[in-house]
Amino acid sequence: MSPTSGPEHDNISGSRSDAELAAVTVGEVTPLNGTIHLALPDPEWPTLFSRLAARVRGALSQNVLLLEHVGSTSIPGLWAKPVIDMVLAVADSSDEAAYVPCLEQQGFRLRIREPDWFEHRLLQCIDTPSNLHVFTVECAEIGRMLAFRDWLRRHHEDRQLYEQTKLRLAAQTWRHLQDYADAKSDVTQQILRRALTSNHVIS
Repeated sequence: MSPTSGPEHDNISGSRSDAELAAVTVGEVTPLNGTIHLALPDPEWPTLFSRLAARVRGALSQNVLLLEHVGSTSIPGLWAKPVIDMVLAVADSSDEAAYVPCLEQQGFRLRIREPDWFEHRLLQCIDTPSNLHVFTVECAEIGRMLAFRDWLRRHHEDRQLYEQTKLRLAAQTWRHLQDYADAKSDVTQQILRRALTSNHVIS
């Protein structure tokens, strides 16, 4: 990911306007106006996650209630943007004072604040391409992220469907990275429904 292209996540319905993106972004929103770089699967991605996770745990200690590698780099064999996605559960994600300053001391910076979407916060590490998604513990979105990851790890056909969709869309030109994520949403939701039904998870 370009450091100016901004983060993205797959769980927003519909495209966002520039004003809507600016409203949830901490700092400047710089349009991508380009294609998406997807990389071949890299066996080093789990190692990068482990290093980043150690920094998060070092910063927050017992305040880390869950920390998992998610997103495409967590799925072996899948083409992905070379950006490590992580999901962190804390006692209250809206209480930024309880975790953001400690993470900033470890080189993370708050980039997204979404009080209307599960009180989601997103931080990025200044020296490693990564997205740290923060939610309140037991937030339903955490379960969906993990179910999606685990399903694709086990089901080749859906992993292939998701990869082909990503490769096709990545070749197109997008104003914002989030527009690319929104364009994947139909396929993402199809796969997620299968995962949740299989795991008897209520979305």
